[in-house]
Amino acid sequence: MEKEIEGIVEIGSKPIVERRATATGLLNLTQQSTEAIQNKAVKKGDVLEASTIAAIQAVKETPRIVPHCHPIPLEGCKVNWSWEGNSLRCTVQVSAHYKTGIEMEALTGVSAGLLCALDMVKSMEKDDQGQYPKTSISDIVVVEKYKGNEFIAE
Repeated sequence: MEKEIEGIVEIGSKPIVERRATATGLLNLTQQSTEAIQNKAVKKGDVLEASTIAAIQAVKETPRIVPHCHPIPLEGCKVNWSWEGNSLRCTVQVSAHYKTGIEMEALTGVSAGLLCALDMVKSMEKDDQGQYPKTSISDIVVVEKYKGNEFIAE
């Protein structure tokens, strides 16, 4: 029995249209890490600065990370950080004119940004057993996408 698996979806006949996608997610931290980030007192450096670079790099590298994604000529990427108590929110907006959506790029950017932030404070997040009982990455979602004249709020 043979089974053909489509590696990359054929998009050659699709029109090029304006596309935008925004994704967001949370890094839930201890008070100690929150204060260290806010006071720029993390040993590894400025968490928001480094994590912004990680998010942008991930957006650009999405086709290398997610096998079925097309390489897309990106036109813009915005990374925003905000605090919700001890939770650090990362929001990434990506834009392009292309034949396929860019939600995966926005989601990948959020994920990498939050992972970088966690990596930079993980030593402060550990409990006495070396575990992370109060630390989590959560609520990673696409909050909106735009395709041509079509706006879809998730």
